[in-house]
Amino acid sequence: MPFSPEEVWSVVASPQGHVEMDGSGTVKGVAAGPAELEQGSTFRMKMRLGMPYQMRSTVVEYEKYRLIAWAHFGKHRWRYELEPVEGGTRVTESFDWSQAISPRFIERVGYPARHRANLEATLERLEEVVASRSS
Repeated sequence: MPFSPEEVWSVVASPQGHVEMDGSGTVKGVAAGPAELEQGSTFRMKMRLGMPYQMRSTVVEYEKYRLIAWAHFGKHRWRYELEPVEGGTRVTESFDWSQAISPRFIERVGYPARHRANLEATLERLEEVVASRSS
């Protein structure tokens, strides 16, 4: 992505940024949380998957401008890794269910495979959001 890690970070480390970049269509708003996330931050998002609900997450991995991951009660993680490269930043988003309370259930319901398209759409939207904020 043709932006600095700091520019990308301003979106991925912000609960409001999650709303803007969400490629799944399920993140609807911020219910509570700091403007910028850091290690140990908790935040609640307004969600909708069939019906509205809220999801509380905690930042469980953190290295400013390089890595952020959060988990909720199920213990699976959403992670963003930022790597400076010539001309910008390589962004890797991952869904990690290795530490989940019930990883077999997550696999049985097919969530990892179904979530792949959401990850791709989120990365596309992330680039659009960073571009709009940079202009």
